[in-house]
Amino acid sequence: MSAQVLLGAVAYDPKVVTIWDGFRAWFRERGVDLDYVLYSNYERQADDLLAGRIDLAWHSPLAWVRTLRLARAAGVRVAGVAMRDTDRDLTSAVVVRADSELKSLADLRGARVAVGAIDSPQATLLPLSLLRAAGLVPGESVEIQRHDVGVGLHGDHIGGERDAARALRAGEVDAACMTDSNLLLFGQEGTLTSGSVRVVGQTAPFDHCMLATGPSVTGPVAEATDEAVRLLLEMSYADPVARPLLDLEGLTQWLPGRSGGYDALERAVDETGFYDQEGNLGVGDYRP
Repeated sequence: MSAQVLLGAVAYDPKVVTIWDGFRAWFRERGVDLDYVLYSNYERQADDLLAGRIDLAWHSPLAWVRTLRLARAAGVRVAGVAMRDTDRDLTSAVVVRADSELKSLADLRGARVAVGAIDSPQATLLPLSLLRAAGLVPGESVEIQRHDVGVGLHGDHIGGERDAARALRAGEVDAACMTDSNLLLFGQEGTLTSGSVRVVGQTAPFDHCMLATGPSVTGPVAEATDEAVRLLLEMSYADPVARPLLDLEGLTQWLPGRSGGYDALERAVDETGFYDQEGNLGVGDYRP
């Protein structure tokens, strides 16, 4: 058995235990001694990755942005090594009710807009950056109704997005922000009935979660981590043993990590001062 590799993951849902128990067993059957620890929020997970208390972190996009800033400030190396096929090229939408007179983002001036939790990249930070680019200042030219469900989970708990959709359905707001995939999900589950909403604005594509390595990955741990990543990237959806794990984690294929899909989120973070350039928290009412 190789040197142990310790992975951090955030417990956004009870199924996270099932997922990583399964991955741990899968890796150990292939000679990689992988174990995991669970966190209640991404801020502590990022801190522990930089401190060397874990070797790998299954990061949200916002946690990855913070990790890069923390690493630059500390002069240490981190790397994005893998992501799901479903983490690439996501978009978020600003939607209104189908019978609304609002036709474009510009029409939202003076409107009420529902977003997800304060730390949700896809349902808050990125859509509000889209509004700013359209000349609308959140809190001034548009009223923002935030839905702080699962704060610290960086939007992995979609309850905030769902509540934003419900507020739109109930007529409490004029528009709501959500990912395209959740817009589809909310239609399937009945939160938003088919044909009841339409899109008036959409973000550019962005990337989501990233599997990151930290400064503890040296020597034998580096060798074991490289083997773990190699095995991960070779996982096949055609494998009946691997398929249930991939289904639980919401992908059909692991892909190499890439860095170019986070530029828009970096801008959104800078616009709000969510983190400073050294990765320190900058939003006063954010308490993960």
